[in-house]
Amino acid sequence: MNITIVGTGYVGLVSGTCLADLGHSVHCVDINEEKVTMMKNGQVPIYEPQLEEVFLRNIKGGRLFFTTNLSEAMKVSNVIFLALPTPPGEDGSADLSYVLDVAGKIGNLMTDYTLIVNKSTVPVGTSEKVKNLIKSKTQKPFDVVSNPEFLREGYAVEDFMNPERVIVGASSQKAFEIMDKIYLPLTNAGAKLIKMDEKSSELTKYASNSFLATKITFMNEVANYCEKVGADVDRVRLGMGSDERIGNRFLFPGVGYGGSCFPKDVKALIKSGKEVGYTFEILESVEEVNQRQKTILVPEVEKYLGSLKNKQIAIWGLAFKENTDDIREASSLEIIEMLLDKGAKVRAYDSIASKNVKKILGDKIEYAENMYECVEGSDALIIVTEWGEFRNPHFDILEKKMINKAIFDGRNLYNLDELQAQGFYYKSIGRKLIKG
Repeated sequence: MNITIVGTGYVGLVSGTCLADLGHSVHCVDINEEKVTMMKNGQVPIYEPQLEEVFLRNIKGGRLFFTTNLSEAMKVSNVIFLALPTPPGEDGSADLSYVLDVAGKIGNLMTDYTLIVNKSTVPVGTSEKVKNLIKSKTQKPFDVVSNPEFLREGYAVEDFMNPERVIVGASSQKAFEIMDKIYLPLTNAGAKLIKMDEKSSELTKYASNSFLATKITFMNEVANYCEKVGADVDRVRLGMGSDERIGNRFLFPGVGYGGSCFPKDVKALIKSGKEVGYTFEILESVEEVNQRQKTILVPEVEKYLGSLKNKQIAIWGLAFKENTDDIREASSLEIIEMLLDKGAKVRAYDSIASKNVKKILGDKIEYAENMYECVEGSDALIIVTEWGEFRNPHFDILEKKMINKAIFDGRNLYNLDELQAQGFYYKSIGRKLIKG
């Protein structure tokens, strides 16, 4: 099929590239001329494992195209995916201006039946708003579908090509039939396509992400309680996760969740509830607890050092999670801000995300070229992101380079006994504090 993707951010580029890999002809539209030129030249503007390989394969195969001209793309396609940003406003509500602006343009450009597929994360009722807007622009037939994405950053290509489920919300049989054809290669391979109404589909995305955020936050609260009573959160996590009603995923404690989805979607669902007179009390607590959790290790560093003024603190990891360069709502930014406010000097290392942090913080901190340079002359090390290279460091090198053998681990990467045997002061989340 001929498909247009409007928006080549994280969701749009991954979705467009993967749809092309399923055999469709895909035209990706973006208003950023520099970005479009870069992609035409075979350069991927975001970091995502496996994406570049699939991207280049489909450009070479003549199935993936890029343009700044929406009209040009629509001339060869009657299926338009909207993969546009819906950033949170000051009150937490999702900003639909990008979605509605493009919907209006589509209405003005339509010459035949068109299927508009909303891939953006939007509040309940957005499909109806899009329908009404397009109706005001054209008499041509069309349908609007809600088709939310469930892509994990760092695993997005794998998730798209091997989905646990594909959610499609529509109110016409024709729309469902077209969506069946689009995803046929996936459903033939065993993927489950779940059909529902548009509002239920829109809410499914918010409810899913908010539930996962709640699961993470609950585990962080359990970890914090473990420290008070001397329990081991790793054992508790294994015991809980063995219950199939709970499962093992999203039970790892740490320094809070971040990224482009969970924080935004929790806020948006809270705000959507208030608009109809409903209070999501659990989600309000989740948001509050998560914000505190992001910087929970800073007071521990201060307690160990006595004062942070003029102390050299090393940070391993800046991205909100491993395998991505995304720093949106990252705990690292909150930690760094608090350290700087307390007079500390910060040197950070992240092989992928440093360039993005530098755009925000500039020369307020130092940026190391590797993990061992980062700890040179440091009074303490804080681990924020669970990159693979941090999982098995040479502790003898750390011992030689650091002023204090002190590690504050926000991802529980190391074995307690091993760190104790090597004489490190090791503070993790929900496990016993070990002094050398």
